[in-house]
Amino acid sequence: MGPSPSLVEDPLRDLRNRTLAKLDGDLARLVYLASTRDYNTGRYAHDGLSFRFSESVAETVLAAAHREAFASQAVSPLRVLVSQLEHYIRSGWAHPDELCRCMELLGRVSNPASCSRRSLTVRLFISNVKVALAIVEAAWQEPQVLQDPRSASRLPSPGR
Repeated sequence: MGPSPSLVEDPLRDLRNRTLAKLDGDLARLVYLASTRDYNTGRYAHDGLSFRFSESVAETVLAAAHREAFASQAVSPLRVLVSQLEHYIRSGWAHPDELCRCMELLGRVSNPASCSRRSLTVRLFISNVKVALAIVEAAWQEPQVLQDPRSASRLPSPGR
């Protein structure tokens, strides 16, 4: 059994303020948190948190933050996910096609260790990532389309 909830409040605040706050956007935070999990063992690790608190506390905090970030992204509207994908791309990926290959993998590995791959929430998220990627990829392939400021994508709205 992990540390009590009262013992993780400070480390969770530390993670949010020192690490997650420096990442640009909710999607970037989800990607980061997913990357702290060893996919072979399912265990989370963070050297800074482990040093300041303990490995057990760090693992508990990372798992909680990952569940929270995933739950938020999994139920966000598709237009928000498209906007966040576009923002994530503009924040530093060299080539959009490379990101799309990576993001397809994200849809499969971003769920927290505590979530079953077969859960409805995980399947919804994977489906939404695929659709959002298709929208963003189509927008890159049609650079002449003017972006509607009300839209999360550079694609034209239906009927335009």
